[in-house]
Amino acid sequence: MRETSAGLRRRTLLAAMAVTVAGSVGIARRAEARSMERTAVLSRSVGAFEVIPIIDASGPFFLDRQQAFPGATPHDWDLARSIDPDAFGTGETWQLDFRCFLVRGPRDRLMLVDTGVGPADSPASSWAPTPGRLPSELRQAGIDEADIDIVVLTHLHEDHYGWSVGPDGTPMFPNARYVIQRSEVAALPAGDTALTYVVDPLRAAGQLEQVDGAARLATARGGLVGSIRVTPTPGHTPGHQSVIIDGDRDQVVITGDALVHAVQLVDPAVAYRYEADPEAARRTRERLLEMARRRHTVLATAHLRRPWMAVP
Repeated sequence: MRETSAGLRRRTLLAAMAVTVAGSVGIARRAEARSMERTAVLSRSVGAFEVIPIIDASGPFFLDRQQAFPGATPHDWDLARSIDPDAFGTGETWQLDFRCFLVRGPRDRLMLVDTGVGPADSPASSWAPTPGRLPSELRQAGIDEADIDIVVLTHLHEDHYGWSVGPDGTPMFPNARYVIQRSEVAALPAGDTALTYVVDPLRAAGQLEQVDGAARLATARGGLVGSIRVTPTPGHTPGHQSVIIDGDRDQVVITGDALVHAVQLVDPAVAYRYEADPEAARRTRERLLEMARRRHTVLATAHLRRPWMAVP
């Protein structure tokens, strides 16, 4: 695909949003018009791909952390605090981000992993801090919804699909294929909100792409290095998937909710209250962390207060 002037503009704006430092990590600071806060945006380059975290929302969880992770010990919490201290609010409160990831590839191809909590009246509004700010974050980066080529939904919980469609059910990203595991859709009971809010509208629009197991989504060509694939990481939900961005010597894994708190990083056996299958989720985490240890792998997290995590 030939790079257009619009593509060049997006590339320039994204470069301004995430300035490469030390060959792999980029940091840029920009003022938000609403609050005039200074916000750090970090990106990572993996082969030919650049991975940019985007926070859709932040706030406290509706359960205290011990209620959310009843098996965690005081020692587990001490270790987790040393890794992700900003997740610990006053008392037992759990502070978390709701994060999406933008992946930019060669020829300015754009992939979005998860779509956040969504607008004020989204299904997540009963418990998550809505409205999210993903659309405005994309606009500030010079990206139109029509620019997104692929949307990967790690799973069908409402804080991960919120901006997938508009209020009338029209896909928010009109030129994207939405990639989801077939087993995730098949596990939804009749009448489930995820079916009516996102799956059925995407299917009607011809933009739903269901995959079975591991699937390659992109490969760098023309002498460039890198690939992107989804891989099943079940347990949190039956058809949960994670995204692996693979470079020549390094790797980023966008974990989705295979890992939701640093306490599960220090002890993968700690179950989260809302895992569909805690035993499968434990096996998934152990397998994921072991793979990360074998390679130069950084975990890209959806809910930890730091987007990038190395395996301890």
